[in-house]
Amino acid sequence: MSPKLKIGIIGAGGIARNVHIPNYLRQGNRIEIVSVCDVNEAAAKSCAEEFGIQHTFTSYEDMFRELDIDAVSVCTPNKFHFPATTTALEAGCHVLCEKPPAMTPEEAIGMAEVAKRKGKILMYGFHYRHSAEVEALKRFIAAGELGDIYAVRAHALRRRGIPGWGVFTNKELQGGGPLIDIGVHMLDTALYLMGYPEPDVVFGKTHQKLGIREGVGFFGKWDWRNFSIEDLAHSMITFKNGASLILETSFAANIEKEETMQVSLMGNQGGADVFPLKIFQERHETLIDSTPIIFQEKTSHELEVERFVDACRAGHASVPAAEQGVVIQKLIYAIYKSAEIGDTVKY
Repeated sequence: MSPKLKIGIIGAGGIARNVHIPNYLRQGNRIEIVSVCDVNEAAAKSCAEEFGIQHTFTSYEDMFRELDIDAVSVCTPNKFHFPATTTALEAGCHVLCEKPPAMTPEEAIGMAEVAKRKGKILMYGFHYRHSAEVEALKRFIAAGELGDIYAVRAHALRRRGIPGWGVFTNKELQGGGPLIDIGVHMLDTALYLMGYPEPDVVFGKTHQKLGIREGVGFFGKWDWRNFSIEDLAHSMITFKNGASLILETSFAANIEKEETMQVSLMGNQGGADVFPLKIFQERHETLIDSTPIIFQEKTSHELEVERFVDACRAGHASVPAAEQGVVIQKLIYAIYKSAEIGDTVKY
C-alpha cells in the first residue's frame, strides 16, 4: 500500500458529495481521492470538478482496470450495493458501503464471503454507532452499569419526511422505505449496544397510508403516484438470550415531532436513552437520572470514515462489520416477510 490510501468513489450523488468525500478530505495526507465513478457522466465530472478529483469513469470495472485503487466508498442506490461492492473486493479494494448492506440476505452473505476470501475490510455506513453518545454508553454497558439488557425500543420516525428527491420511494431500487433507509440506523445502534445477540423470532407490520396521496412534507414534494414503499413499519424481534426489541420507523406518520431518532435500553441494573444520552438507575434507595456531558470533537460521519481508513491501513477492523451487516439484512428481510404473510418469521 502506498503512503497515501488511494480512494475511489462509486456514485456521485448527495451522500458522496456531502458525507464521504468531505470526510475523506479531513483525513489529510493519509488519503488521496483519485477517481469518482457514476453512470451519469455529467454527475461524475461535476463531482470531480467540485472536489479536484483527477479521474472520472462511468464504469467501475474500467476504473479498477485502469487505476491502482486501495479502497472505495459505494454510494449508489441500494440495488447496486452488491455488484459494486463485490466487484471492488474482487479487484483487491477495501470497501465502505453505504447502508443498508444490500437488497437481500443472500447478497449480504455473498458480500461478507468475498471480503473474507479476499482478506479485505468491508464496513457499512452505520454512522450512529460512531457517535460520542453511543461510545460513552458502550463504556457504561461494558462496566455493568445497565446489567442484563433485556428490553429495547428503537425509533426512527419522521412526521412528514418523505424524500422528494432521488429514488427513496422506488421499491425496485431501494428494496423498501423507512425501514431499510433510516430504520436500519437505529436497528444497528440498538444491536451494537446489546452486543449483537442472536435473533430468534420476528414479527412485522408495514403500512402505506400517507405516501400514496398528495401532501406537504419537510423534504419537498414526492411522487405520490409512484410511491411503491411503506410509509410506516412496526416490528418486534425476540432474541435467543431472552431479550426483545421493538422497532418503529416512518417516513410519514401523524405524530408530534418532526423527527425522532432514539434507542432506549432497559437492563436489570439501569436503563438509558441514547440521543441525547441519559442514564436511569436506582441507587441507595433513590431513583436517579444521569445526564453525561458529551465531548464530541468530530462528527459520527467523520469518525466512521477515519476508522475505515484506520482499518484499511491496519489490515483489520475492530468489529466484524461485514458479519453484522448480514444480521441486519436478514432482520430487514424477516420484518418485510412477516408483514407480507401476516405471521411471525423465524430468523
